[in-house]
Amino acid sequence: MDTRELLKKVRKIEIKTKRLSDHIFGGEYQSAFKGRGMTFSEVRQYQYGDDVRSIDWNVTARYNDTFVKVFEEERELTMMLIIDVSGSNFFGSNFLFKNEYVTELAATLAFSATKNNDKVGLILFSDIVELYIPPKKGKSHILRIIRELLEFKSKSKNTDINIPLKFVSNILKNRSIAFIISDFISKDYSNSLKIFSSKHDVTGIRIFDKSEEVIPNLGLININDNETGKRMTVNTGSKNVRRKYSEYHNSYRNKFIDFFKKSGSGIIESNTHEDYQKKLLKYFKSR
Repeated sequence: MDTRELLKKVRKIEIKTKRLSDHIFGGEYQSAFKGRGMTFSEVRQYQYGDDVRSIDWNVTARYNDTFVKVFEEERELTMMLIIDVSGSNFFGSNFLFKNEYVTELAATLAFSATKNNDKVGLILFSDIVELYIPPKKGKSHILRIIRELLEFKSKSKNTDINIPLKFVSNILKNRSIAFIISDFISKDYSNSLKIFSSKHDVTGIRIFDKSEEVIPNLGLININDNETGKRMTVNTGSKNVRRKYSEYHNSYRNKFIDFFKKSGSGIIESNTHEDYQKKLLKYFKSR
C-alpha cells in the first residue's frame, strides 16, 4: 500500500469511526467503564437531600454551619487494544478482510476512549509481541494506531494469546480496560487470562468470517492455512470433512466462551458480515 492510498484509508476510517464515537459510543463508553475511584473535590454547605455521612464535622464545627465533602469520580483510565495480527487475521470472504474489520472496530473504541480523556495503548501480537505502542492521548496518537493496524506485517503467522497477556501484566501496574481482539484459535490460555482478568477489566472480542465456521459443498478445492502456510486439497463434498471442519472451529469458540466466562471477563462475538456498531452498543448498554 503506497503512502497516498494509506492516508486515504486512514482518513476514511477516521471520519467514520470518529463520528460513531462522538454521537453514539462516547456516553455509552463512559457509563460502561468507570474510573479508578472517588477523589475529594471540595467542601460546600449542606443541601436538603445530602447524605449525612458526607458531613465534614471539622469544617461544620469551625464555621457553625453544616458542610459536606464533595467527591468526584477519578475518570482518567488507560485502554489497551490487544490485537491478533497472525496469519488467520487476513482471511475474508466478504468485502472486508478480518484485519480491516478489526481496524474499524478498534478505531471506534480508541476514539471513544479519547473523547473521555482516557489514554489508549496498542499491542499487536502473534505468538510473539510484534509491536507495542505505549498508552497516550490525542488524535494524532489514534491516527498512528490506525496506520499500524492497516499496514503492519507480522513476523510470525502463529497465535499464542498467553504472550500478550503476560506482557501487559508486566508493563501496566494500574488497572486498565483491555480489549483482546482475535479469532482465539490459540493454545490453552485459560490460566493466563484468569490472572490477567483479576488485575484488569477485560473484554474478549472474537472476530471471525462465517465461511471459516461452515465450509460449503464445493467439491475438491485447494486451500491455504494462513497460520501454517500449508496448502492442501480438501474434498468439501464429503459430509464427514464438513462436519470435522465445523467441529474444529466450534471447539475453539467453546473454549473462548468458557475461558472468558470463568475469568469474569466480557464477551463479544462478531463475524465480518455483521454490524460491529450494534454489537458494541449492545455490550456497552449491558454493562
